[in-house]
Amino acid sequence: MTHVRHRHRERFTVVGNHLAQHPGLSACAIGIGVYIQSLPDGAVVSIRALTARFREGERRIGQALNELEAAGYLERTRHRVDGARVVTRTRWFEHPAYREPGTPKPPPTAVARAGAREPAAGGGSSSASAARRGREVPPSALPQDLRPAADLLIRLRQREPRIVLSEQDVHRLAPLARTWLDRGTSPGIVARVLVGDLPAGTIRWPGRFVEYRLRTWLPPVLPPPPGESRPLPLQNCDACDRAFRAALPGTCPGCSAQ
Repeated sequence: MTHVRHRHRERFTVVGNHLAQHPGLSACAIGIGVYIQSLPDGAVVSIRALTARFREGERRIGQALNELEAAGYLERTRHRVDGARVVTRTRWFEHPAYREPGTPKPPPTAVARAGAREPAAGGGSSSASAARRGREVPPSALPQDLRPAADLLIRLRQREPRIVLSEQDVHRLAPLARTWLDRGTSPGIVARVLVGDLPAGTIRWPGRFVEYRLRTWLPPVLPPPPGESRPLPLQNCDACDRAFRAALPGTCPGCSAQ
């Protein structure tokens, strides 16, 4: 292969080889990553907007964005505005090793690890790295009510060897997994959702990947069976601090009548 080079003087984008030649990202993810990096601040990069721009479908675009998020290039957070409307705000990091302005340059060994190919799914060195990360900050013992959720997370690697969570990841994500269980989702279904339909290649940050799915794909609370009515929740009156039943917080009927 021979390059026919051209010196661009306008309308060009600088892209690092850590993205253009990323060993763990699919061709679709790399292409969308380069496209996003070429856009100005304020551009819309939702799945719908990208689907309108490219010929790939929503599912493939969504998988590519998940790959970029798991690799540390993309960050999506949901915010409530105007009291009710929920919007998604996206940040793009041109280099995951420098996620904030003014971040000190990491040591060469850390940079080399960030750019190197990790072992195949379930490799021994990946597990050892996860164990080392877990020992850096020894987590406190989990309460008993979080143990089922923690066991679910620990066993994910039995279903998918690429999802090896450190002990620290398990302690951090157990409350999120417990929310799924509390909403009537069985451990088997939760595990299938977390490790199903994974992107190709290495999952470089399994903890972030699982956290994204736990937060974003959380199922709603099951409604009561037809014909069964539940009492309104208890609220504390904003004026007298007495308990009363109502759908929303506020003042009790006595204070409201005054």
